[in-house]
Amino acid sequence: MATQYRTIVRDGLWDNNGVLSMLLGMCPTMAMTTSATNGLGMGVATAVVMAASSLLVATFRNRITQEVRIPVYILIVAAMVTLVDLCMNAWMHELYKVLGLFIPLIVSNCLPLARLEAFAAKEPVLPSFLDGLFMGIGFTFALTVIGAVREIFGSGTLFADASLLLGPAFKFMEMHLMSSDMGVLMMILPPGGFLVTGLLVVAKRILDVRAGKAIQMGGAHSAA
Repeated sequence: MATQYRTIVRDGLWDNNGVLSMLLGMCPTMAMTTSATNGLGMGVATAVVMAASSLLVATFRNRITQEVRIPVYILIVAAMVTLVDLCMNAWMHELYKVLGLFIPLIVSNCLPLARLEAFAAKEPVLPSFLDGLFMGIGFTFALTVIGAVREIFGSGTLFADASLLLGPAFKFMEMHLMSSDMGVLMMILPPGGFLVTGLLVVAKRILDVRAGKAIQMGGAHSAA
């Protein structure tokens, strides 16, 4: 059981990362990563929706018939998105105005629906909840890193307006690293999103290949 949970965590954070491995959820990835704060906010909202939706689908998986499963999944995700949307509008209104339409569009994001179909519909409640949670955290990690790179090279800042998301106590995270006129405009435009995402996907695959070779070499030495 512990091995299964470790696999779920590793898959969500790294091995099957929604953005860097499966290339799902590209619409919010390209649109909402102009800053690390926007990426973090969008990722956290998606993670909450994925964890709650996976929990509900796993709970009622034996009552949901095969014929209507996709509409039911969409309704569950839509309900969770509505709750998140209302909560952000109430308590994080400034960030809500920035994220705007992309919060409701979580309903059409491929990643939550893919995990509901592939995992939550077949597994018990706790593993399904953890799968949704860590897939969401992995998604948040990818969006935050992409947003950080784009923000640094495009605007010269890091975690600008973080206090809007995390509260005034986190204003220390807001960094001004270089003059804004030194930034590369392309990095905060759509081409910058594709460029940074592509480079990070390549970097991840290089690390995976090297890790695989290291494991093979370690196994060969052990056999010897």
